[in-house]
Amino acid sequence: MSNEAPVVGVLALQGDVREHLVALAAADAVARPVRRPEELAEVDGLVLPGGESTTISKLAVLFDVMEPLRARVRAGMPVYGTCAGLILLADKILDPRSGQETVGGIDMIVRRNAFGRQNESFEAAVDVKGVAGAPVDGVFIRAPWVESVGAAAEVLAEHDGHIVAVRQGNALATSFHPELTGDHRVHALFVDMVRANRAAESL
Repeated sequence: MSNEAPVVGVLALQGDVREHLVALAAADAVARPVRRPEELAEVDGLVLPGGESTTISKLAVLFDVMEPLRARVRAGMPVYGTCAGLILLADKILDPRSGQETVGGIDMIVRRNAFGRQNESFEAAVDVKGVAGAPVDGVFIRAPWVESVGAAAEVLAEHDGHIVAVRQGNALATSFHPELTGDHRVHALFVDMVRANRAAESL
């Protein structure tokens, strides 16, 4: 069982789902969209994509997937959030919109849209701890940054003095969108996390 490709879902309620599915498949995972609790129950790990964090959180509640997702993250399921997904994994948002909820899982405080508006989007080379080789080409689109992290969270990358990648246990989060670049190394890092967790659970 441990040699089989892990099944990794992408929360497919809103946002750049297709690009994550492609990147995960390139990183040797079986990639599936997840919208319902029963689909969530069938995956070894989950990606929370970029999009609009308030919309995603409200749809997650509407589709009855928010509470099962929180429970699985608390139980140690590997989860990776990009941009809006990073916001969803934060234990605290500095400027939440009305009705906005988070999944939680990383002891960090985040600021929404911190790098500016849509027309201020940019690309930058980012050195990410745990990703070998050249820096990752980070695409920042209305991106958040991490204001601060707790003792349990590890900073993996910074840009322009701000934290843009964090890991805590089986939870990984980036402010930027690696799924938009054709460089699948961050997804490969996450798939490795999923494999390691599955191997540990099978012992």
